[in-house]
Formats: sequence, structure tokens, C-alpha cells
Amino acid sequence: MTLLPQELIRLKRDGNALPPEAIEAFIAGLTEGWVTEGQAAAFAMAVFFRGLSLPERVALTRAMTHSGTVLTWDLPGPVLDKHSTGGVGDTVSLPLAPMIAACGGYVPMIAGRGLGHTGGTLDKLDSIPGYATALEVDAFRRATREVGCAIIGQTPDLAPADRRLYAIRDVTGTVESLDLITTSILSKKLAAGLQGLVMDVKAGSGAFMARTEEAQALAESLVTVANGAGMPTRALLTDMDQPLASAAGNAVEVAYALDYLAGRRREPRFHAVTLALGAEMLVLGGLSPDTEAATARLEEVLASGRAAEVFSRMVTALGGPSDLMAHPERHLPRAPVVRPIPAPRSGRVAAIATRAIGVAVIGLGGGRTRPQDGIDHAVGLIDLAPVGAEVGPGRPLAVVHARSEAAAERAEAEVVAAYEVGAEAVAERAVILGRVG
Repeated sequence: MTLLPQELIRLKRDGNALPPEAIEAFIAGLTEGWVTEGQAAAFAMAVFFRGLSLPERVALTRAMTHSGTVLTWDLPGPVLDKHSTGGVGDTVSLPLAPMIAACGGYVPMIAGRGLGHTGGTLDKLDSIPGYATALEVDAFRRATREVGCAIIGQTPDLAPADRRLYAIRDVTGTVESLDLITTSILSKKLAAGLQGLVMDVKAGSGAFMARTEEAQALAESLVTVANGAGMPTRALLTDMDQPLASAAGNAVEVAYALDYLAGRRREPRFHAVTLALGAEMLVLGGLSPDTEAATARLEEVLASGRAAEVFSRMVTALGGPSDLMAHPERHLPRAPVVRPIPAPRSGRVAAIATRAIGVAVIGLGGGRTRPQDGIDHAVGLIDLAPVGAEVGPGRPLAVVHARSEAAAERAEAEVVAAYEVGAEAVAERAVILGRVG
């Protein structure tokens, strides 16, 4: 059944089910250019309000997967990946990929740019001088085989329809659609030829799915569609009621990941999520019998420095500096204005409007409001006070890295408004909220 794009949009707008062949034709048009940006935006909005059934989700995922090349691998270890639904201070991918590679897995990670209020792994890696996030498929294969992991963006060959729709969703208020999140994530992962995937589905004030029930539904959708498509998948529900790391931005998050790998700083919440996701990956790939043994193995590759060595090799293989791990200050861009954001009163952090922290980073220039916008990789926030921390004269809420004093002042006002400071100690929510699959 072939439908004009506007007819397909009208069908979904009115709440009707879309035939698989009509979905395939629409995605082919999106790939080839005869479906316009306006029509794609209208389709995304119709899906946002009307939703997709499970068969429609599967059909859309398959259509976007097969809009380009689908990779196959012949490697001596399992091909694994992790994906997060996005948050603030979530830079887990940078240390986790080399940790898995150091344990014998292969991680060909197709990452994305910032979406909505969240940071993007590619934008962070673009902070590293020379690092090539845009590779041809053969170079991607070679780097993965030789190093054990490679983190790049979508090549023109891999799920090109998703690449176009992803950028449109970012600026049309349709990011939070459970159906479009599911199909976007899984089309890229299926195109990468994975043998196992672990999802990090966020819940809380900084997540796209703020309520735990919504995150649970998304996790179940991802696991059901992925396993139905033949890709073994599990999901963890994790907390995003506060930034995962104490850094939010691009270069500042790369520096945070380097500190984590080198053992200079390992904050408990970030460490717990990284280990939990990594343990699921190792078990799923048959590299460890259970999560307890897998966790111990991950701790060992961190302590021995092997994970840091793999990260350094990946950066070098993809065009970055060989001494980034030892001397990040020589290579990562730095903002000209760096100053603390004082707490409005002394007390303990009771709550954080985490989405507002991400929006503050965008306001500094560290994110986009239009697909074509550039990124200022130097700006961001560091030393973000976590929930429960004492703040006051000796402990600011955060430290802002800005391009100008005016930008720093705007960010300061936004951060102060995002923090709730009280007199009483508060119980911190568990960082691992549940598991699906």
C-alpha cells in the first residue's frame, strides 16, 4: 500500500494504524529526500500525540534500520553496546566502552549529538582536537577490530533516515515520544550489527521520561522490540533526579571521564551506574557468569589502568592526541570566564530541577536550539553540588565555565533557581531503580 506522505500523516493524526508498507515507503522518501522536513515534523508530531502500536514500532524500526547499510562482524569476542536515553552529566559511554573492550568485548558505538536539554556523546568527543567522529564504515570496522571499541556518529550509510528524523525531533518538541525514542535508538543499534545491547533508561527531573512509570514503559518497549528483532537486550532504570556526574557540558565532561578512568576521581553514583551497566553487558555477552563476577572484572581493568590504556588507543586511532589521558589541560578547550556560583543560603541541597541545569548549559552555548547551530565545547558547569550536600560560604552550588561575564551571570541565575536548599538532611534516591529483561 503506497500512500502520499500527507495521507500517511492524516491517517496517524486521526489515530489510525499505519500499514507496514506505508511506513516503509515514507521512510524511503525521508531517506531519498522527497519527503520534506515539514512532512517529517508533522509525522513526528502525529506520532507524539497518537502513538504507535507494537507492530508499527517494529515496522518503523526495521524501515529505518534498512534505510542504509547493516553491518556484520567477524570478531573473536562478542559485539556489545550500551545506550542511555539521555540526561545531564551522563558521560558513562566514554569510560564504559574501553572498560568492556579491556574485558574482551567489542564495542562499535554509534553515538548521537545533544537532544533537547541533554548532552550528546559526539559533542563531547568533538572537544578532543583531531578526534574523528565522522568515519567511513571501513575505518569504523578497522578501529573497532584493532582497539576493541570505537565511538563515532552515524555514518551516511547507517540508518540515514533516523539521522534526519533525529535532528527534526530535537527542535520540534517531539523528543519525548516513547515510540520515536524506541525506533531511533534501536534502528542505529540494529544497523551496527550488535549481538547484545544494554539500555540505561533514565527517570527523574532531568530525564525525558520524568516519571518512573513512564521510564518503565519505555524500557519495556525497547526490550520487547529489540528482542523481537533478534537483538538480545536488557535495560536498567536509573535515577536522573540530579546530574549523574558533577560536570555538565562537553570538554568538562571529557575531563571528568578522563579523571574517572585514571582514578583521579570516582564519584559513587556515577561509578555505580557505570559498573551496573558494564556488568550487564559482560553477562549478556557471555564474558562473565554473573553480575558479581563481572563487576569485579570491571573494577580490575580500572585499577590496573587497562581501561584507560584502551581509551587512549581509541583516541589516537581516531585522530586525537596520544597524551590526552596524561595531559588533558594541553588539549581540551577552556572557557575564559570561570567562577563559582554561590549558594543563596547555607544548608543542604534538598532537590535539583535537573532539566534546568541542562538548559543552563545550552544557554551558555554548550547545546543547540536549531540543528545547524554550532557548539561551544569549552563552556559548562563543574563541581555541581549533589542532593544532600552542604552548601554555603565554603561550598558553592557549582562552578560555571562561560564565554563572557554576561553569559556566566545568566547561567548563575538559572542554576540558583534550579537548586532547592533546606535546613534538613534528605534521603538520597537509589541510583539503580529497576531492571527489565
